[in-house]
Amino acid sequence: MPTLSKLELSKYLPHGDTMCLLSSVTHWDSSSINCRTSTHRHQDNPLQQHGVLGILCGLEYAAQAMGVHVGLTQNISEHNASVGYLGAIRDIQVNQPTFQQIAEDLTIEAHLLLEQHMSFIYAFSIKAREEILLQGRASIFIQGPEAMT
Repeated sequence: MPTLSKLELSKYLPHGDTMCLLSSVTHWDSSSINCRTSTHRHQDNPLQQHGVLGILCGLEYAAQAMGVHVGLTQNISEHNASVGYLGAIRDIQVNQPTFQQIAEDLTIEAHLLLEQHMSFIYAFSIKAREEILLQGRASIFIQGPEAMT
């Protein structure tokens, strides 16, 4: 599938401006998505605490990649007014304490493992170069507009 710019992918996320952490989608298909970003180096990253971006903030990067993937494959966008929720997080492997020393862009990969009734389980990884910084599994749940009233 075609690559998506930050502007194009942001229509699948409810986050505004700096909270949209992904810079681009470089590849996606029915079962996976690959994203890139440099926002871990931005001084105005909203997830930083005392100037430090902890590695577990990568869970938000992964959740955004999964949310964009669901939006692309299920044809859900901000126009549908659906809301996504992060559920369980499992099998987390942390290989760095922070993103501070990572000068390269990040690659965020998510692979769909299970889909059922607007619930999704993904395996994800965040890499710099080919080094895995954070990986694990996570579930997300989508609540449609009819359930929000």
